[in-house]
Order: sequence, then structure tokens, then C-alpha cells
Amino acid sequence: MILHNRVSAQVLKERLMAEPFRRITLSWYQYAHIEDPSAFRDTLYQHLDALQVFGRIYVAKEGINAQVSLPEHQLEAFRRYLNSIPFLKNIRLNTAVEDNGKSFWVLKIKVRDKIVADGISDPGFDITRKGKYLDAEAFNRLAADPDTVIVDMRNHYEYEVGHMEGALEVPADTFREQLPMAVELLKGQQDKNIVMYCTGGIRCEKASAWMLHNGFKHVYHLEGGIIHYTRSAREQGLPLKFRGKNFVFDERMGERVSDDIISRCHQCGKPCDTHTNCRNEGCHLLFIQCGECAEKYNGCCSDTCRDSYALPSAERQLLRKGSPAKARFFNKSRNRVPQRDKNR
Repeated sequence: MILHNRVSAQVLKERLMAEPFRRITLSWYQYAHIEDPSAFRDTLYQHLDALQVFGRIYVAKEGINAQVSLPEHQLEAFRRYLNSIPFLKNIRLNTAVEDNGKSFWVLKIKVRDKIVADGISDPGFDITRKGKYLDAEAFNRLAADPDTVIVDMRNHYEYEVGHMEGALEVPADTFREQLPMAVELLKGQQDKNIVMYCTGGIRCEKASAWMLHNGFKHVYHLEGGIIHYTRSAREQGLPLKFRGKNFVFDERMGERVSDDIISRCHQCGKPCDTHTNCRNEGCHLLFIQCGECAEKYNGCCSDTCRDSYALPSAERQLLRKGSPAKARFFNKSRNRVPQRDKNR
């Protein structure tokens, strides 16, 4: 029984592009008690693989977090399978805002300690005691209340390219750092309406429970996050309070929500909200790069990385062996963004 992919990424991508049918991108999560995450993971893999589902799914004792791409003609079979799992019955599926279905090319299901790493060790914390859900209309109404504080519970690189009007950024690199920081930033505002949001709802739901645990009285979180809010607001003809692009964790790296471009190229400073990873395999830094700088630096984040990327493959491998890979690879820290080219 095969429970992992054994085909190369290149072949998988070629197969994906050659598919004659349309795919759609969906995301969902659910906090629930899973007794044996490993056994659940294996069963889930078998069923989803049979439906030609690709994506990234995390399973833990506290629940499941999933982003997937599936053939449109398999949607009903996919729903039936999820409904056969008691804690996933009638689960809300967030449909991507901008989507060609090519968001994933392989199915990866991993077992983790938690579906959202939070750093919480307090045995008295109860994830089920969470804030109240807000739909799009209720969010807009509360956002207009001067006694409301809107809190963005995403990372800095997500907030940078798009966020809700007037939203407070919690300036940390990880969610586990954000939770205590949010409590500190909002100290003295325990009686205000605290409205939390994130991409699909999973982080702000846990954050809302943490704020209640820390004495805040009126805590809310946006149902389905930015993805569900955007679709609902457009369907109902409501004004959109989100400006810019919604960062997503797949090949697209972003969904256009409004025409506003609120961020700048990290290399030249021109308005831009296109994320990319440095092409130098020893760096792979996530940063914002405009088309002109992509050409100038050959898709790299600096002169150093561009020069390294231009070397023969064997020489690049030798350089990577001598570099502290753990400190660089996929590093999204606020302190790692490239310095702008002062000669531009």
C-alpha cells in the first residue's frame, strides 16, 4: 500500500499541466480531538489520492488544517467523503478567490504536534472557548464602530501586501510570538470589541480563544478568514474592507482582492506586491520583487545570490555545503528582506 508520493516534482508538474479537466482550490480546517493522528492520516491519504486530490494537509491531535486542489468533477465525491467523517460533516470549504486550479501538484499529508504551532503550555487554556464568529456583513458593521480594534493575526509578509482597513499589525515572525504580543499591545482595551482575522480562519480562531483566556471580554473572529469574507462580500454586494492582495501558501503566493498595491519592491522601492523566492538554492528567501528587478537580479534577492546562481551547478552545491542552511532556507524573518538598491 503506497501512502506517499514516489514521483519526481518535474514529472508531477508536467502531468498537472497536461490534465484535460479543470481543478479548483479549496481550504478548510477543524479543531477536533483525533485519537490517533497517524492512522487518520493514512486513511485520509488513501481516499484523497483515489480522488486525484493534491495539496498540503496537517493532522494533529487537535484537528486538521488543509489546502487542496481537486478535479472539479470530483467535488461531490470529495464532499461525500468529508461528510463521512463525523467532525468534518458539512464543514465549510473556502474556495480560492483567484484560481486556475494549478496551486498544488502533489498530495502531502503530515502529522504534527499541533495544526497551528502556538507555544501555549498553559493547561487551563481551552480552544473550544473561542470568540464569536462574524460574517461579512457583521464584520463591516463592527469595523465601523469606534470601540472596535481590528487585529491582523498573520505574519508580516502577509500583512505587507494586503490587510483590512485600519487593522493593527502584530509585528512578529511567528504565530507563537504573536499571541503574547497581541495581549501586550491591547493591554487596557479589555472592554473594547476585539476583532481578529487571518487568511482562512484557523489562526484567528485560536487567537480569539487566547484573548478570552487573558481577560478580554468582547472577542470576535472573522468566519472563514479573508478568503470567505471576500467571496461573501462580493456575492452580497457589500463594500470590501480589505485592501491589496491576500497572501496564500501555495504556488500562487497571492490572490488579488482589490486593485490597491500597498507594498513596494524590496530592491528598488517601486509599487509592487509580487512575492517570489530567491532562485539561489542556498537562500530561497521570500521577498517582493518587481519585473525590472527580477530581470536585473535574475530572480535573486541580491548581487551575491545572483552571482552564486550564475555559477555551474557543482560549484553552487559546494557553496551550499559551507553555508548555514537552517538559518537561511525559507527564512521569512522581517530582518531578512533585501536592502533596496541605492543606485536606482
